[in-house]
Amino acid sequence: MKYLIIGGGGIGGSLAAAMAENGLDITVIARGAHLQAIKEHGLKMETTVRGNYTVAPIRGCTAEEYNDKADVIFLCVKGYSVAEVLPLIKRAAHSGTVVIPLLNIYGLGGHLQEELPHLLVTDGCIYISAEIREAGIIRQSGAIFRVVFGVREAQDYRPLLAEIESDLKNCGIETILSCDIKRDAFRKYTYVSAMAACGQYYDINAAAMQKEGKERQTFIALVQELGVIAQAMGIDFGIDIVENNLKILDSLAPTASTSMQRDLKQGSRSEIDGLIFEVLRMAEKEHVAVRNYVKIAAALEKFRTAS
Repeated sequence: MKYLIIGGGGIGGSLAAAMAENGLDITVIARGAHLQAIKEHGLKMETTVRGNYTVAPIRGCTAEEYNDKADVIFLCVKGYSVAEVLPLIKRAAHSGTVVIPLLNIYGLGGHLQEELPHLLVTDGCIYISAEIREAGIIRQSGAIFRVVFGVREAQDYRPLLAEIESDLKNCGIETILSCDIKRDAFRKYTYVSAMAACGQYYDINAAAMQKEGKERQTFIALVQELGVIAQAMGIDFGIDIVENNLKILDSLAPTASTSMQRDLKQGSRSEIDGLIFEVLRMAEKEHVAVRNYVKIAAALEKFRTAS
């Protein structure tokens, strides 16, 4: 089975390293100095769990250079870059290709399915704290590395999805083929959105949210507001979402932050609209009050216009 990973950053690079190390047929799409380093030296991983190690060789190329057909495409770019890679997905896919988006933005799979009506586009999410430290080097903070994916409608299920789940599990990645991906993707969204909003509002990393104080209480309040939206949407998490998200937060390295925060700090484009302002749109649609998100969105409006 041929895998294509579009995006070689923290998420895509971590996937590529794990899959290549375990002998799967993968190609990662990257660019610039990072791609050159991958071609020459593979990927150097700096991890909390395994320490430092290198995975080589790893097949990498630019979007323009890719000329094969993939059975599975993992989409690991930022939300604002999705439109740019649609031509690559269309060119790299055959009639049986499955596209699995692993982005922070909720509901992307459904939107992509409209753009790619002849392919199967699942929904998906990933729990990991990882980033490019420098060209060819990925830093993973904390122990969590979990992929969740699945179809929105039961009739779209294919046996290939179970094969993908098995492949990822064999690579040591905690993998869940979800029977309720709308619920499970929104569950992840409640975590990453709240952490990004709280982190950017106070200009902090995980450490400040891992101890008692106003920062942790704000994180909790944001998760609770997202939980109210979920209820209005008819989503039942089946767990205590605050307790679940605090457990994930507390498992992170104290220095961990969201990619949105790192992008904004670097003056780069970010996912602030999809992670924070999208909550306001959902709340308005569901007639739900989100006082904390409104306050934070007002304070961060300047970053939105810059993105």
